[in-house]
Amino acid sequence: MVRSTRVLSVVAMSAGFLLVAPAVAGATAAEDGLLRLAHLSPDTPAVDVYVDSVADPGDGTALLTVPGVGYGTISDYQGVPAGVYTVSMREAGADPTAPPVLSTTVEIGTEDARTVAGVGRFADLGLEVLEDDLTLPPSGQARVRVISAAAGAPTLDASVGGTGLATDLAFAEAGNYAAVPGDAGALQLTVDGEATDLPLDLAPGSVYSLFVLDRPEGGLTVRTVLDAAGSGTVPTGGVETGAGGTAAGELDPAVVGGALGLTVLAGLLVGRRSRRGRARHVARS
Repeated sequence: MVRSTRVLSVVAMSAGFLLVAPAVAGATAAEDGLLRLAHLSPDTPAVDVYVDSVADPGDGTALLTVPGVGYGTISDYQGVPAGVYTVSMREAGADPTAPPVLSTTVEIGTEDARTVAGVGRFADLGLEVLEDDLTLPPSGQARVRVISAAAGAPTLDASVGGTGLATDLAFAEAGNYAAVPGDAGALQLTVDGEATDLPLDLAPGSVYSLFVLDRPEGGLTVRTVLDAAGSGTVPTGGVETGAGGTAAGELDPAVVGGALGLTVLAGLLVGRRSRRGRARHVARS
């Protein structure tokens, strides 16, 4: 049996609203780690997310501020210096000084990769920190894991190309990584005894997270997210938005527009923080 892992802790919240999705920068420095965020709660409204360093809170301005983004949004990785970060969520449009309705901390070491995701249903929402493994697979294969983010699948079994990925994987849980045939064209899911195939497009030598999501019109879809490419590089660029995969519904243009602006915003904020840090260093010299 392939066992699922409830990666790190889930932070429960006492009042509604959820998480997130920010943007991504370019190549990371050798001493950096990687951070990305995901909104994986099907019935939770959009929120604003704030990411800041615990050790260097600066002048009160968040290192990264992300406006409201909805379910199914998964950001690319953002390169951040190794350290401990606070991820805080507020209702979309709320005053940035208002107490967050949900928050957690994530420690990112050199060359670590982490995904902070809002998971579960609205009434039982939490933040979960997933430990991402970007180790490349053997030649001719791909490495994948399944993350269950569909309320329509209380538990599921998953396999790719005859390789089992998860058994009885519960909603809001992540399975383990496994090597699968690089030319596998479908994710096989079994939910309540009913089997279905969802199309995949995998490249040999790459690492993927397979997010199982609810389709707007009913049923399931899979969003295939590239974690690391065969060249050993990590995908960077604009935020990927929406359910993707076999989903037929279009996202709200406001959600897409907000997500597309995240890359520029992240670059400006990270650059500002970097310049502020250099200025303090020069002043102390």
